[in-house]
Amino acid sequence: MSRHPGRFEFIALMAMLLATVAFTIDAMLPALPEIAATLSPDNPNRAQLIVTAFVFGMGLGTFLAGPISDATGRKPAIVGGLALYIVGAILASQAQTLETLLAARLVQGLGAAAPRIVAQAMIRDRFEGRQMAQVMSFVMMVFLLVPAVSPAVGSIIIDAFGWRAIFGAFALFTLTGGLWLTIRQPETLVPADRHPMRAGLMRLAVAEVLRRADVRIYIAVLTLGTAQMFALVSSVQQIYDIYLGFGDTFEWWFMATAILSGTGTIVNAALVMRLGMRRIAIWAYGVQSLISLALIAADLLGWVSPGIALPVFFCWSVSVYFMIGLTFGNLNSLALQPLGHIAGMAASVIGSISTIFGTILAVPIGLAFDGTPLPLYAGTLVCSALAYLLMRRTMEAEGAPADQVAPGH
Repeated sequence: MSRHPGRFEFIALMAMLLATVAFTIDAMLPALPEIAATLSPDNPNRAQLIVTAFVFGMGLGTFLAGPISDATGRKPAIVGGLALYIVGAILASQAQTLETLLAARLVQGLGAAAPRIVAQAMIRDRFEGRQMAQVMSFVMMVFLLVPAVSPAVGSIIIDAFGWRAIFGAFALFTLTGGLWLTIRQPETLVPADRHPMRAGLMRLAVAEVLRRADVRIYIAVLTLGTAQMFALVSSVQQIYDIYLGFGDTFEWWFMATAILSGTGTIVNAALVMRLGMRRIAIWAYGVQSLISLALIAADLLGWVSPGIALPVFFCWSVSVYFMIGLTFGNLNSLALQPLGHIAGMAASVIGSISTIFGTILAVPIGLAFDGTPLPLYAGTLVCSALAYLLMRRTMEAEGAPADQVAPGH
């Protein structure tokens, strides 16, 4: 059996590694009411922290995952992160208090940072420019199938075995990805290109990432996109349950949302080679701003009657995830394009900053839930409009085609 997977298998493997994050977040959503009743009956809203604790831990771990992979190679870094993730899953399954569960979820997040960020570095090792963006789009297309089915899978497991069993599913999923990586995927970072983990070198790498004005803008845009995504994820179960009255079938609506919005990556893969990465991102954020603004106006004017509330929110949530499919792969590719020689460190800095600050922005948006999706619409409008303006600045500053990087900028 060949140890060198073809393009299709490589994309599938990278998608599975990246999907560790989506599965860990989305499969938990059906369990939040039961966990709240068990571990935080006096304050059920604290159950939302189960999502944000994981994401925050991932943001912290992201900063270390890249440098570790630059020093040791991509495969050891991913395998080590997966092992830490499994430890966190085991601890979470035994937690008797919400605080213990949150600590375990933080550990899971630290471990999940490795497959999330180092997989991107592995892709950058093999591809660059628009070709990398195309590969990332195919990866995201496969990756989006996981959140499509995760709540349904989580609901089945929870109904059959209780909410603690979901952590066993996390460990099994991660173990499968780790074995696949170990057996089939060769190391993509040759020893000659590795950089020791020394504080001075890390500071220089961080400085090189952050001194580029274009990369700083892409990080800011990724932060705004991350905020929109996690604000929706943390609120969506409550909206379907409290606002729409469809809590019992939430996982199926979420599945339909993910499947439909997954076409965003297909559209991006088809268009990115012709239109370029920046132009697609600009259009995506501009259209999302208009959609969210229209829904805010319709809601305030009382045009969204109870009879159409479900299709209105469903279509809007599809548009948000569609936007994510159009933009995230492109933005990461744009940010990493001039930083291939320190791809691991660069991916860590970019991912860590966008995740941590995106989570910080997402928390107040999610906690502003007032029984309607209006706060979520407003948060998405602000984030999308700012992202649109920032992306326009990159085009205007360089006066270049949609994804060319001006030398020395």
